[in-house]
Amino acid sequence: MAQTAAAQDGAESFMLPQAAPVQLVDPDGRHVHNDMYPLPDGQTLLAEYRQLVIGRRVNEQANALVRQGRLAVYPSSHGQEACQVAAAACLQGQDWMFPTYRDTVAVMARGVDPIQTLTLLRGDWHSGYDPYEHKVSIQATPLATQLLHAVGVAHAAKLKGEDTVVLAMCGDGATSEGDFHEALNFAAVFHLPVVFFVQNNQYAISVPLKHQSVAPSLAHKAIGYGMPGERVDGNDLAALLGVLLKGVDRARAGGGPVLVEAFTYRMQSHTNADDATRYRTDEEVQAWLPRDPIIRLRSYLTGLHLLTEQKEEEFARDAETVAARMRDGLNAEVQVDPEDLFRFVYTEKTAQLREQAAKLREELSRETV
Repeated sequence: MAQTAAAQDGAESFMLPQAAPVQLVDPDGRHVHNDMYPLPDGQTLLAEYRQLVIGRRVNEQANALVRQGRLAVYPSSHGQEACQVAAAACLQGQDWMFPTYRDTVAVMARGVDPIQTLTLLRGDWHSGYDPYEHKVSIQATPLATQLLHAVGVAHAAKLKGEDTVVLAMCGDGATSEGDFHEALNFAAVFHLPVVFFVQNNQYAISVPLKHQSVAPSLAHKAIGYGMPGERVDGNDLAALLGVLLKGVDRARAGGGPVLVEAFTYRMQSHTNADDATRYRTDEEVQAWLPRDPIIRLRSYLTGLHLLTEQKEEEFARDAETVAARMRDGLNAEVQVDPEDLFRFVYTEKTAQLREQAAKLREELSRETV
């Protein structure tokens, strides 16, 4: 009995997250030693810093496009760009990403064209890109539904013997949904290669985390499903890379699922339709400004003499190229084909659809006469 209890205690210790979120670079840009997570090399961090700069510019440009009426809605990830960049960086080409509606920067960092990425948020009728081409599922607006799809893909990959890891992304609000718990339980029971990545930005629209959970952290929820959980500073790109890469490597090696909670903050409103001043104070927002992921990594890389003024200018030009692509693509009017209403409903049109399509063609032909 004593040996069984000791083994159980050991398993629980393995599953529990570290006492404080993992941090490898502090807000002042200084290295923080961690025995479990080595610091990524400088060149890797420099390359990902470039993605941070691009991600921030994407958020700025997207917000401007909303004001110009070129995007219907935009859930900004301003301040969360480190989570976005690390999510894409930790995956290999054959792996799958299942993003949320707020993960536009992660989708672009995965290699999806900016205009295709923004098609859904523009209000178009389809996701804008081929999920199979990029191994990126469409951005999901309903909370947590994509997590079930993610474990389904992981289950299929395991049955086929494929070398595939699935990154299932969600926010803190999604952890209150039943789909979240069903997905974790299924992944744990079937020992699937899934990394659940929770970006805890403190608010589910207007509901603060304290009104959703009284657990020590969201990462602690993992132990109830028999999987390890880890907490990480979501504004520390180096720590995110270390924790996520370890989780991905573990899943790829057959170690089963893991839950990673990134502690970050949503600097802007939930979307352009939200007024965040109704539920949080300006002082609270201002307190997070010094923790900005770009400022932090810039300080660290500058201290190593890896980030020069020339590099900064180069990265800014790269970011502006992406922003220009967004402007040019979204300023172009969409060429609408009414036949699309019927073209993609069934492989073979039903008699009713054929009748409706013919009626529409007749009405359109009268308008052009």
